[in-house]
Amino acid sequence: MVDYYADPETIPMLSDAQWSRLTQHATRSDVAAGEQIIATGHENYPMILVESGELELVRDSLWWLDEEVLALIGPGHFAGELGLLNGQRAFLSVRAKAPSRIWRLEAAALRQALSEDDELGDLILHSLWARRESLRKGSAALTLKFVGVGDSREFLALQRFAERLDLIHTALALELEPDATISHPGFEWEAEDLPVAFIQGEAFVRATPAVVAEQLGLSYEPTSEGAVDLVVIGGGPAGLAAAIYGASEGLNTLLLEAVAPGGQAGATSRIENFLGFPFGVSGASLIGQATLQAIKFGVRVFAPCAASGLRSTGDGLEVVLTDGKVIRARSAVVTSGAAYKRLHLDRWDFFERTSIYYAATALELRQVHGAPVVVAGGGNSAGQAALYLASNGCDVHLVVRGGDLGERMSSYLVDRIVDDPRIHLHPSSNIVGLDGEHTLEAVHIDTAGTVEARGLFCFIGADPATGWIGGLDCDEDGFIRTGTDISQQTLQRWQDLGREPLPFETSTPRVFAAGDVRRGSMKRVAAAVGEGSSAIASVHRVLA
Repeated sequence: MVDYYADPETIPMLSDAQWSRLTQHATRSDVAAGEQIIATGHENYPMILVESGELELVRDSLWWLDEEVLALIGPGHFAGELGLLNGQRAFLSVRAKAPSRIWRLEAAALRQALSEDDELGDLILHSLWARRESLRKGSAALTLKFVGVGDSREFLALQRFAERLDLIHTALALELEPDATISHPGFEWEAEDLPVAFIQGEAFVRATPAVVAEQLGLSYEPTSEGAVDLVVIGGGPAGLAAAIYGASEGLNTLLLEAVAPGGQAGATSRIENFLGFPFGVSGASLIGQATLQAIKFGVRVFAPCAASGLRSTGDGLEVVLTDGKVIRARSAVVTSGAAYKRLHLDRWDFFERTSIYYAATALELRQVHGAPVVVAGGGNSAGQAALYLASNGCDVHLVVRGGDLGERMSSYLVDRIVDDPRIHLHPSSNIVGLDGEHTLEAVHIDTAGTVEARGLFCFIGADPATGWIGGLDCDEDGFIRTGTDISQQTLQRWQDLGREPLPFETSTPRVFAAGDVRRGSMKRVAAAVGEGSSAIASVHRVLA
């Protein structure tokens, strides 16, 4: 059993004043010894404040494991986990060890306290974050378990989804022949059934992030509430900034992300020129903190949750999801970013399942650690990836189509790449072929011949993710026009409104665009954050 009391950050003792401020929004009740207060799988469960007695935090029995009491929670403390804020169903249960008097603080009241009381907000948020970090080290991580082939695209997608959403989980990577049979206590599968997700011990074969999200309560479900104030479509830096600023300024805000929060920034191993981080910051860390900040302000984050359409209804907007569900909103900010470009090579689709990556983070590094790799691209993302992989023992071939590495890459990266003996630079070069039986073994470069490679990291740019939107004024490359950039023909529809488009507003009133999807954007993390937050100023003017 974890001694949570040894870490006051994990279970802090509430002062009398803090207790009084929290309980004024809560309801009191008495519970008997052995009574279950929170059951595994419960949605929108409350925070439990303990006035007297003692509670047990329990990881319920799984079919291969007996239940385990993870912690005891006594007077002056509270029970609850980060799911209180992000909407995840309870994956642990809480029961009374002894007759106890408790207070139930519902999730809505908790969010209100977090937004209105800075002292309580900081204390509770730090505690919930610390608890999640502590729980991931023990058997609580077995409540969400992934089993799959270590280098498969589907297995990596599950892990990336769980890590981006900071879900407590464990992953078991297997090395299998294509026709192998896998045995697990109580189950037997063929290789084609992988990956398998165990959720509270129940097995889901051929699992996807969407299946896992639905089972955890993280997918969008229609409610009886009216139109929300703001829907943000895309969870990269621009989308997170828009959602945070919108929610912190009182807007009822939803954030939809087709994969998992982060966008291309979340796939970056190290960002060194972002304001306030003199020693650099990983994309995953930056996005993780931003997502937590969004949740703190009451943003409801749904992922994976992809939009397939956006239409005006006269008095508002409707966002249509790929599963047919419809979200009604008073305004929308499109921050759907861009989709990664691919090389048109034979067997690209085949190797994309096992050995081609569009990110260079710790997750991808585990697949190629110490092995030779190829990085394609001449921008900052490619440079950061090359340095990250080289610093972790990989022999790196950096393939750049242009002749001048400094044309698109920051000088500080160029200097470090040129000085790194593990990085072999191939300017004015192209990748012309891929080789390997089951996984990538070699890459053909037109100026250097064949080089050994266990992974290909592709950073050759991206196309705007606007194919799902109809009716918006875009340029010839598909990037959305906004503000004064909207074409004259499209502006005619605004005459009845008696105004011109506001900054970041698209050709459809009340629909805004920010970040990489917008024509003229800087394609930098800091610029995307600025655009997302600035768009909210225009949203407020429209809603007013």
